[in-house]
Amino acid sequence: MSLAKALRIISGICEGLLAIPLLGGLFVISSGYTALGFMLIFHIITLFVSRANREPIYGSVTGIAASLLGWIPFVGFLLHAASALALLVSAFQGPRVDYRHPSGPPPRL
Repeated sequence: MSLAKALRIISGICEGLLAIPLLGGLFVISSGYTALGFMLIFHIITLFVSRANREPIYGSVTGIAASLLGWIPFVGFLLHAASALALLVSAFQGPRVDYRHPSGPPPRL
């Protein structure tokens, strides 16, 4: 398992916990909104690691949006749920096949 995949699984689980109605909101408010700041930094790290490994980044991008807009009551719930789903789907989907380069991606220079 790659580091990027492990980070996407961990951040997907955390986003799923933040998406629980009332409990996620109470946790965010009781932490003084630092939970959203922590998740923002965690998603940025996951984004860079996934990008370096040429793995999907759409879950991390959705998570960044959820961290930035998570303070809005119902929008936060929807974005946290969407990012949890996107992160977990991207973590468990198979590798993409690049038909232009059947033997793998071209070497990096």
